[in-house]
Amino acid sequence: MSRLDSFFKKYNIKTKNVELYEMAFTHSSYNWDAKTSHHDYERLEFVGDSVVGFVVGTKLYNTHKDMREGELTKARSFLVQSEYLSKLALKEGFDKYIRTGKSMTQDDFRNHKSILEDIFEAVMGAIYLDQGIEFARKVIEKIYGDEIENFVLTELKDYKSMLQEAMQAEYRESVEYVVIEEKGPPHNKMFTIEVRFNGLILGRGIGKSKKAAEQMAAQDALNKKATL
Repeated sequence: MSRLDSFFKKYNIKTKNVELYEMAFTHSSYNWDAKTSHHDYERLEFVGDSVVGFVVGTKLYNTHKDMREGELTKARSFLVQSEYLSKLALKEGFDKYIRTGKSMTQDDFRNHKSILEDIFEAVMGAIYLDQGIEFARKVIEKIYGDEIENFVLTELKDYKSMLQEAMQAEYRESVEYVVIEEKGPPHNKMFTIEVRFNGLILGRGIGKSKKAAEQMAAQDALNKKATL
């Protein structure tokens, strides 16, 4: 039984080339101990980087028809940045399949964003080479869930943190976010959220996710220069 059987089962992969996935989950430190070469994720990462960028960019283009070219570029950059991909790798449990040398522990690579990012891209590259672009697209979109479709440009700025810092600097107290309306079917909900301070409404935001609506509410409060 392959150590990757659970991985293949999770994504319904009937692989034609197991070695691709073995390489995708292998860090160069493993080769040092095994005295092998060219059997790690580095070359696959090169392919996967393009595949992930292509899939995310295409999804953004198809679901955000109001975004201009520059905005699409910023959104894609945010969604494929190292921190984002490393979180996806951990969420999907990729860390439990990684092979490393004796010089590295699991905690080392779990806390190393660039390694997790590289592994994520290498795995997507392996899936593409083994199963084709359409299969890879479906896997990547499934992993991202509704994050691409629900992405709003305000996420490029953390308005919640900006508002919190402004309020705490003045009053040393926190604001609260309250959902005042939730409507629409499960696959297409819209949330309306107010940000409040001591019962006073500072701003209001609407979004396809609570996170997006909170950011919009915080931005609204900042635009109103709501520092009381």
